[in-house]
Amino acid sequence: MGNRLSKITTRTGDRGETGLGDGSRVPKDAARVQAMGDIDELNSALGVLLAEKMPKAIRDALAQVQHDLFDLGGEVCIPGHQMVGEPHVERLEQLTQANNAGLAPLKEFILPGGTRAAAMAHLARTICRRAERSLVALGRTEDVGGPARRYLNRLSDLLFVLGRRLNKSAGRGDVLWNHARGKRAKKS
Repeated sequence: MGNRLSKITTRTGDRGETGLGDGSRVPKDAARVQAMGDIDELNSALGVLLAEKMPKAIRDALAQVQHDLFDLGGEVCIPGHQMVGEPHVERLEQLTQANNAGLAPLKEFILPGGTRAAAMAHLARTICRRAERSLVALGRTEDVGGPARRYLNRLSDLLFVLGRRLNKSAGRGDVLWNHARGKRAKKS
């Protein structure tokens, strides 16, 4: 990388455009830039989550996901380029299955919460869903790799399961949605 990042303030975006990895310039509100930003925000949310105490296996999995997301951001930054493939998607599926094993079956919806780490996993999950929507929107007008979309879809599943796993590892249960509370309020 050399001195590539030695100059942070370039002023090249002052007119509302930004450069892509292939050298082309696009408006900062372009669908591609939106998707890149959502992926970057997701990666940052995972960085905040990783600042919390958690089991080493979860920490290691999330650290790998951060690298994958950086690659995915690079893929989106260079139209026609692919860095995330089916092996990445399959790894997430395996992680989801492994982390879901031993969790109680859900009979009710759960709310994001419990421990701080679990709540952050759920927040990252919602950002992941937005990044997925941004990638789908981009795919309506430009080529987007199928594995990239599937990766974000599987990642949101993993983050849901990790939220539950983080609560369990801290000795907390799921925060269950109380669907009956609305019925009591209507009777009052």
